[in-house]
Amino acid sequence: MAEPAEPGARRSLRALLRAGPTAREIARADVWLYRAIRSAARPPALGVVSRFSQCGEHAACWLVLGAIGMAADRSRRPRWRRAATAVAGTYALNTAIKGIFRRARPTLEDLPALIATPTALSFPSAHASSSFAAARAYSALLPAGPLYATATAMAVSRVYLGVHYPTDIAAGALLGTIAGSAGR
Repeated sequence: MAEPAEPGARRSLRALLRAGPTAREIARADVWLYRAIRSAARPPALGVVSRFSQCGEHAACWLVLGAIGMAADRSRRPRWRRAATAVAGTYALNTAIKGIFRRARPTLEDLPALIATPTALSFPSAHASSSFAAARAYSALLPAGPLYATATAMAVSRVYLGVHYPTDIAAGALLGTIAGSAGR
């Protein structure tokens, strides 16, 4: 099978496409799933999803949740601090990993990104890693179901908005889940 036709996909997925048949299939599936999710973006949901996703910039909503927990739940303040520290540490670790991998964000001409991003790097997704770190760490203090549902929605919003490939999200979710365990 030929390489994907999109210039951005070729640039971002070049290493996978050269790595062998399994990696090529992953790259093709990544672009296919990206197209399927990103193509669903329509108003009025677009505005809601964009604002929701913005709350996850730099793990802000998750760090605020930790700060509120520390302030409101004095008896478990050390546990809230440990959990919030795990979220912040995951965000920092993710930033370092992005600098190593240096994967470009999707740039498919017919499906442009719908929001601006602080960097041009996409792997792994910081929104996914910090969200899943928060879900893992805070689930020792709050009901897990709503935390993981919110983390999943935050992660998928990034593909919907055209700024991450699904594999960026999967890697971020895995990193966050592992790192968030340190906060429990």
